[in-house]
Amino acid sequence: MLKLTKRTDYGMMAMRYLAEHAGENRTHSARDIADAYDIPLPVLAKTLQSLTRAKLIASHQGAMGGYTLARSAQHINTFDVICALDGPLVITSCTSVHGRCDMAGHCKVQEPLRRVNDGIKSLLSSISIADLTKPDKDSAETGARGLVNILD
Repeated sequence: MLKLTKRTDYGMMAMRYLAEHAGENRTHSARDIADAYDIPLPVLAKTLQSLTRAKLIASHQGAMGGYTLARSAQHINTFDVICALDGPLVITSCTSVHGRCDMAGHCKVQEPLRRVNDGIKSLLSSISIADLTKPDKDSAETGARGLVNILD
């Protein structure tokens, strides 16, 4: 089963929160985000550090410090967030960027699996963080807490 990690789920929630509040022209603390979604603060803090290192969010120091999106929510996609938090998305070792599979010469599923992997990557790349802030029937029924179960 393909499933996003809890850390990526929290990262998507944080990105959504920052996107929803981007027009406020202020920073938001890790505590603001953690309280909004009942996320454990220590886990969220590490997640936010990773998103900062990936240049998806900006960290601002000082008394009025906190986090903001590094660029428009329309220009950050869910694939960027997943890669920042979980590394490259590969569904099998033969779709890895690390070289050829031992079975490459006679494997009959390598190409179909590569197409599946590319399709998932393309789909996730087409979903912006701004898209996560748009209401739809699923989010209206489940609320924000069940935000990211894209691959369930």
